[in-house]
Amino acid sequence: MSKEYDVVIVGGGTGGYVAAIRASQLGLSTAIVEKNKLGGTCLHAGCIPSKALLKSAEVFQTAKHSEDYGILSTQVELDFSKVQQRKEQIVEKLYSGVQYLMNKGKIDVYEGTGRMLGPSIFSPMAGSISVEFTNGDENEVLIPKNVILATGSRPNTLPNLEVDGEKVITSDEALKMENLPTSIIIVGGGVIGVEWASMLCDFGVSVTIVEYSERILPTEDEDVSKEMHRALVSRGVEIVTGAEVLPETLQKEAEVVIEAQTSNGKQTFKGEKLLLSVGRKANTEGIGIENTSIELDRGFIMTNEYYQTKESHIYAIGDVIGGLQLAHVASHEGIKAVEHIAGRTPILMRSTDIPRCIYSSPQAASVGLTEEEAIDNGFQVKVGKFPFQAVGKALISGEESGFAKIIADKETDDLLGVHLIGPNVTELISEAGLAKVLDATPWEMAHAVHPHPSLSEVLGEAALSVDGKAIHF
Repeated sequence: MSKEYDVVIVGGGTGGYVAAIRASQLGLSTAIVEKNKLGGTCLHAGCIPSKALLKSAEVFQTAKHSEDYGILSTQVELDFSKVQQRKEQIVEKLYSGVQYLMNKGKIDVYEGTGRMLGPSIFSPMAGSISVEFTNGDENEVLIPKNVILATGSRPNTLPNLEVDGEKVITSDEALKMENLPTSIIIVGGGVIGVEWASMLCDFGVSVTIVEYSERILPTEDEDVSKEMHRALVSRGVEIVTGAEVLPETLQKEAEVVIEAQTSNGKQTFKGEKLLLSVGRKANTEGIGIENTSIELDRGFIMTNEYYQTKESHIYAIGDVIGGLQLAHVASHEGIKAVEHIAGRTPILMRSTDIPRCIYSSPQAASVGLTEEEAIDNGFQVKVGKFPFQAVGKALISGEESGFAKIIADKETDDLLGVHLIGPNVTELISEAGLAKVLDATPWEMAHAVHPHPSLSEVLGEAALSVDGKAIHF
C-alpha cells in the first residue's frame, strides 16, 4: 500500500511539526512520520519539562525567602511528586495542542519509524518513505515529492561511562526522577549542565559541576561565564573546571565515585548520582541515509543555505544538521525549507541573529558575537556594560545581580552582540534580537523609550554606556 504527498516529514518534533503546519498553509499535501510523540524532545524530554521544573525550583526558593519581602510564612516544604505532576500536566496540555494543530491543518500523522528507500518501483528517485508502524501493522510506503528530515538528537555519552538510568543518567532520565538525590555530580558545565545544577541546588541537592573547559558556559561571553560561576558558587554549587574525567575510574556502589585529571592533579568526586551533560548527537541511524547520496559531517547531515541535502528534494532541519541545536532554530529552519519547496525565496537566517537562552538562576541570554569572537573576527570593538543593581525594577524584584553588555563595531557603530545575565533576561533578549535583525546601532537602542520602572531599562542604559553616556551609573 502506498500514498503520495507533496511533503513527508520524518520526525514530529518542534522543527518537524512547525514545518508541517507551514506546508499545510501553503497548500501542500503533508504527512509526518513520528515514532514516539508529536512535539519531540523539546516538548517531552527537553525545553518544556525542564523549564517547568526550573520554575518550581524558583518558586520554592522565593517561598523560602519570603521574609525578604515582608511576608512571614510557616515552614516551606517541597513535594517533589507534585512538582513532577505539574510538569506532566503542562506537557500533556501542550501535546494536546500540537495534535489539534495537526487535525486543523489536515496533516496526516503516521505513528512509526520512517526509513528512506533508494530508487525503486515506487519512485525513480531516492526518498520514498517506508513506515514501520509502532502498533505492528503492515509497513506502508509514502511517496513524497519532497522529504524533510527532522529526526533531532539525543544526549551524548562518554566512552566507558555507560548510562544505566539509575546511578549514571542523562537529562532524559533526570526528568523522570521520582525522588531527588541528596548529591549529584554533573559532568559538563554547558547550558544543560548549568540549568540542572541551578535547579537541583534550589531543590536542596548538593551539586558538583566537573567541566573539561577552563570555564563553564565556554561558548558564552567570558563576562557572563564568570558571573554565572560566581552566582552558582555563592549558592553552594562546587565547580571544577579544566577537569578531564577518567571514565575508567567509575565506581557504582552505595554512591558514584569518579576521578578527573585537573591542574591540581587527580581529584575524586562522589555523589548519589552522576548526570552526563556532554552535548547531543544527531539521530541519523536507521533512517535510510545509506540509500541516498546524503553526506554527513561529524555525524550531522550536510545541507545548503536552504536546508537541501545533496539530494535536492530531500531537506534536513534542526538538531540533525548541527549548528545551534535550539528548538526555535529548528522551527525557523523548517519554515524556510518548506517555503523553498513551495518555490518561494525565503530570507536566509543568520546565526548571529539567533537568541540563545539559559534558564538557570540567574538567567542568561545572548545574541550575536561574544567580545572575544568579535575581536577574533577582526572588529575594533567598543563595549557598554550596565549592572542590574542600578535598575529600580531589579531591586523591587529582589534580583539585583547581573548586567547587560553590548558590543559594537567602533568604526561603523553596528551592533555585534548583546549579552545579559540577571532577572528575566530570557524575555529581555527578544528586544536585542529584533535590534540585530534590523541592523540597529546602540544609539538606536538607547533612543527607544524604555518604561520606568522596568527591567528593560538595563538595555537602554547599556546602549548609552557604549559611548560613555549612561545616565544612572
